[in-house]
Amino acid sequence: MPTPTLEEYLEAIYKLSQEGPARPTQIADAIGVSGPTVTATLKRLEAHGLVTRDGTSVVLTPEGVTRSVDIVRRHRIAERFLVDTLGLDWEAAHEEACLLEHALSPRVLEALERYLGDPTVCPHGHPIPLADGSVAAIGGTSLDLVEPGGVVTVLRVAEDEEVLGYLGDIGMRPGVQVEVMSAEPFAGPLTVRIAGKSRALAREVARFVMVEPS
Repeated sequence: MPTPTLEEYLEAIYKLSQEGPARPTQIADAIGVSGPTVTATLKRLEAHGLVTRDGTSVVLTPEGVTRSVDIVRRHRIAERFLVDTLGLDWEAAHEEACLLEHALSPRVLEALERYLGDPTVCPHGHPIPLADGSVAAIGGTSLDLVEPGGVVTVLRVAEDEEVLGYLGDIGMRPGVQVEVMSAEPFAGPLTVRIAGKSRALAREVARFVMVEPS
């Protein structure tokens, strides 16, 4: 059975793989460890038959996918409980869910899911995998690509610890309507309206927000 450390790696590799090839440097950044530490841990994952190497990329094996989806499921249900029931903010809930996800037994996880009313997405709008391992398809366009004058609805925000707190503070949450008022040239910031308030939003932050037309 993978240790909590190996589970953290599987979760990070799974999330990175949703956007493209997962590379060791990206894994190191996502987890906050050094390159040599990643190299050593990837060898352990390979020994467990959970990942393989494809050139410079790290690929989950079928067993690795199964394990990683289960970890993501536990994490996102834990986040729902921490936010919806205990009232924690996004940033704190994400940190605590990283601890809880390793301790939740299948029985407790199922009970939590029922208690929460079988939620389909986490507080940030990402789909919660079902018990059978299936995951709903996701779509949307990143906010930085929306032209000025566009009015969109937030679908989800990336689970990045550095920006979660900020996005939560300004009200950039799933279901919220956002108007792009202007966009500065040469990759300059966007000016957006959220809940009647104008906000300047750096494009690198706007890329973390996925939206659809309202």
